[in-house]
Amino acid sequence: MSIYKGHIPEGLQDCMPEECFNKRRIENIIRRVFFSRGYDEIETPVFEYLDVFTNNNGSIEQDQMLKIVGPGNHILVMRPDMTTPIARLVATRFKDKPLPIRLSYLCNVYRYQQPHMGKQWEITQAGIELMGIEGPEADAEVVSTAIQCFLDLGLKDFQIDIGQVEFFNGLIEEADIEPKAASQIRVLIEEKNILALKDFLNKLPISIELKDIFMDLPKLYGNIDIYKIASRYARNSRCQKSLQNIIEIYDILKAYGFHEFITLDLGMVHNLNYYTGIIFRVFTKDLGFPICGGGRYDKLLSEFGYDIPATGFAINLKNTLMTLERQKGLINIPSIDILVVVNEWHRKRGYYIAQNLRRQGKRVEIFDSSYSIYTAEEYAKLKGISQIIDVSKLSEGEVPC
Repeated sequence: MSIYKGHIPEGLQDCMPEECFNKRRIENIIRRVFFSRGYDEIETPVFEYLDVFTNNNGSIEQDQMLKIVGPGNHILVMRPDMTTPIARLVATRFKDKPLPIRLSYLCNVYRYQQPHMGKQWEITQAGIELMGIEGPEADAEVVSTAIQCFLDLGLKDFQIDIGQVEFFNGLIEEADIEPKAASQIRVLIEEKNILALKDFLNKLPISIELKDIFMDLPKLYGNIDIYKIASRYARNSRCQKSLQNIIEIYDILKAYGFHEFITLDLGMVHNLNYYTGIIFRVFTKDLGFPICGGGRYDKLLSEFGYDIPATGFAINLKNTLMTLERQKGLINIPSIDILVVVNEWHRKRGYYIAQNLRRQGKRVEIFDSSYSIYTAEEYAKLKGISQIIDVSKLSEGEVPC
C-alpha cells in the first residue's frame, strides 16, 4: 500500500458533517443577501488558461498558482481567485448588457500557500462584483452588502477597516520615489514595521517632512476623526481627492445606518497594482486575520478589452466559520426525528410511511432489521433518535405521524 493512500496533501482539509452543515447554512444566508440586492450568481471553470492571470494588474502572484499542462501543451491554472475569471467573462459575454452589471459567486479558489502557516490551498469564497459604475455610491453599496451578510450570519463585534490606495500613491508621486522603492515602503507600512521603515526612508533623497508623513501612515488608524489628521498631510490633489472619496463613502454608509462598523486605516496599502481606490478588510476580535476583503479595481477589465470600472469583495468562508465557532454561533446538526424499522416483508409499507413523514418536514432514517448488526433500540440509542416506528407492529391501515 502506498504511504499516501490514507492521507490528503498538505494545505487541504476534509469537511466533516458538523462543519459542512454549518458551511451550507451560511452559504444559503449569504446567497439570500446577494440575491435580494440584485446580484445574479455565476460560475466559471475551475481551470483557466494561464494567460487569463498574466496581466499587469493581477492580485495573485504566479508562484501562488497551481498549474498543470493541459491538452495541446497549454498551461492551465486552477483559478486562484474569482474576480479575474469574472472580468474575462464580462468582457467576452456581457458587452451587450446594460450597465451596471451585478454578479455574485460562491466557489472554491486554489492557491499555493505555506501549509505550516495554517493557510489552505483550497479556499471557499463568496463574493460580489459591481461592474460598470464608479463613484462612492457603488463602493458604499459593496461595503454595505458585506456588512449585511455578517449581520444576517449573526456575527458579533466585527469592524470594516477602510483605506484608500490613492492617498499613498499621491505621496509617492509627490516624493518622486521610483517603483521598486515605493513597493518596499508599501510592504513596511502594511506590516507596520516602524523601525525598518525609518531606516529605509533615511536612505532616500526625500524631504524630512515627507519622511515624517510616511512614518505616520501606520498610525493613521481609527474613527472618522482620523480624516482631520490625514487632511494635514494631503498637500496635493491626488491625496485630497482620495480623502474626499472616503468621506463620501462614509456619509453614504451613515445613511445606511452602518457607520458604526467603519474604521479608517490609511496604512492599508496592499496590492497597489490591483486596487485603484477604496480598499477594505473585515476583522473580528476573535480572529487575527481578515474574514473578508475587497475594493475598487478599475483597471482589470481593460486587460480583457472592456474598459469599465469595477468594485467588489470576497468573503473567506473558512475564516467566517472559525469566527462563528469561537462566538458560539454555529448550530448542531438536527438529530434524526424518527427511525422507521422495516424487514423483508414490510419494506414497501415502511418506505411509504417514511416518505410521508419526510413530506411533513421530519428527518427520517430507514432501519432494515434484516441486515443490521444492531437491534433497532441499540441503533436508536447510538444515534440519539427518540422515536421508533416498527412497521411490523403496526395494525393494518394504521398511519403513524
